[in-house]
Amino acid sequence: MPGRPRPGEFELIGELFAPLAADEPGALGLLDDAALIAPRAGFDLATAVDTLVEGVHFLSSDPPFDVARKLLRVNLSDLAAMGARPRVYLLGLAVPDGIGFDWLRGFARGLASDQARFGISLAGGDTTAISGPACLSLTAIGEVEPGRSPLRANAAAGEHVYVSGTVGDAALGLRALRGEDLGLSESGREAAIARYRVPEPRLELGMALLASAAIDVSDGLIADIGHICAASGLGANVEAARVPLSGAARSALGRGAVEIVDLLTGGDDYELVFTAPADRSDAVRAAAARARVPVARIGTMTEGEGVSVFDTANARIAIDRAGYRHF
Repeated sequence: MPGRPRPGEFELIGELFAPLAADEPGALGLLDDAALIAPRAGFDLATAVDTLVEGVHFLSSDPPFDVARKLLRVNLSDLAAMGARPRVYLLGLAVPDGIGFDWLRGFARGLASDQARFGISLAGGDTTAISGPACLSLTAIGEVEPGRSPLRANAAAGEHVYVSGTVGDAALGLRALRGEDLGLSESGREAAIARYRVPEPRLELGMALLASAAIDVSDGLIADIGHICAASGLGANVEAARVPLSGAARSALGRGAVEIVDLLTGGDDYELVFTAPADRSDAVRAAAARARVPVARIGTMTEGEGVSVFDTANARIAIDRAGYRHF
């Protein structure tokens, strides 16, 4: 049976998206040209925008519930890297005729689910019809105390480099969805796919840390450490054996289904990479414990430039790509 026909723009907004703005007075019920958002006294607004394009950042077969959560969470991950607490978000949807009401209803349900989890509300946006693949954009707005954000340019030589969680699972999940046989168990395959479809923004960790510099891992671990290096005018040495891997990733690596470079450069992990002075190691562990997120020290910031990766014999591992490049 065909799904319900897609209603007009304002009917769609009123039925699916206005309820998502009900808890934010500044959204004005999505009835005006713009929202009116006032930051709390003593806080700066942190803003981040990400765009997901069908066929590039998500697959046509991905459930709309999960697509919505990924769209919101990749932006929340940016707020986490800035140490910010989520407040509101703006939504831009450009969708083709092939995406009907049922898909959009599932998408709105995904947003509602994560709004409740992360304490954020819709404040406005735009919808439009296009002929090409779906293009979904979201701008997240959070609050952070002035001077509290660990900017990429603030790293210093000698500081330790840390990463949260595990690295490489999302890249495995995408390859599994594309039909590659990675030799994973069914539970390992499902876990990797879940990491690709629905990342876990490390908001509590971001707010708990007193890091010098931070970035979320979207383009790939090596590429994103490289962004800190470029902003700080420094280099970094990474010990591959210290990089935390899941059981599924270790299994695929052990079977030769992937190389360590694939895991270090795959992207879409949305973990936090950050630097901190060596004498703050106890504070880092305490912050990770409060946030209930594991962190691992994987390297050191150095004088120089670029990221060098070493194996257990201290031999440099050739990296022919740092991570995903948009252009």
